[in-house]
Amino acid sequence: MEDDNIVFVGNKPVMNYVLAVVTQFNNGASEVIVKARGRAISRAVDTTEIALNRFLQNVEKKSIFTSTEAVDTESGKTHVSSIEITLISRK
Repeated sequence: MEDDNIVFVGNKPVMNYVLAVVTQFNNGASEVIVKARGRAISRAVDTTEIALNRFLQNVEKKSIFTSTEAVDTESGKTHVSSIEITLISRK
């Protein structure tokens, strides 16, 4: 899978990421991965649900993968949760 089919969710409004997901499928992608870490996880879930329920037909969740990553910060190591939601076209 190419990196073009990955949507990294951050601090922008949810609809920006929904548009990115919809655009990927409209451009012919058969699979799109929505990725987020930390506080952006809820925004990634919102992005996926809005895209599936309002904008995309014949697309479904293939898998959801969660993990915890150790990240070095100024105050030492901390653990950050992450999520990957894989969407696939049923066409």
